[in-house]
Amino acid sequence: MAEVLLFHHALGLTAGIHVFAEHLRDAGHVVHTPDLFDSHVFASIDEGMAYIKSVGFDALRERGVEIAQALPSALVYAGFSFGVLPAQKLAQTRPGARGALLFHACLPLSGEWSFGPWPDDVPVQIHAMDADPIFMHEGDIDAAREILEHVKDASLFLYPGDQHYFADSSLPSWDSEASALLTRRVLDFLKHL
Repeated sequence: MAEVLLFHHALGLTAGIHVFAEHLRDAGHVVHTPDLFDSHVFASIDEGMAYIKSVGFDALRERGVEIAQALPSALVYAGFSFGVLPAQKLAQTRPGARGALLFHACLPLSGEWSFGPWPDDVPVQIHAMDADPIFMHEGDIDAAREILEHVKDASLFLYPGDQHYFADSSLPSWDSEASALLTRRVLDFLKHL
């Protein structure tokens, strides 16, 4: 059994995030799903990003980091897109991390958005669609390749399609087949921690 801290994407804590968390709970894992947006849920990425900019990327990321401080240190940190910011920071900087699950986004190990080197004992899975314009053209794929090059236990899974939020069953972008495969891979990852 693993304990997972799961951060939502820029649309907020949607019903699809809750559904995904329930799949993990049904397999015996403990899953925390904090709401970084104070109950705000948005209909588009542009609306969600406008909210994030109004509050501040750093402030929202640090809100996620603060939430983790009230939980045990032996956590798997997971994030959907925007939620990768606090998840990846915690996986890389908080002692005791058991793993990281990065969905639809990835941050580099070097440069402005970096949290430093990846810890040797923290496995990571990265999941995205192979034609997602955000993942493939805004630097995420390059960050994922950098992680694969430098992290011993790292996996990148690319699914056919061009949707960004393909694993959120409450959104029109949901891809049931890709989402089911992602969930199986995540459950296998958690089982082996």
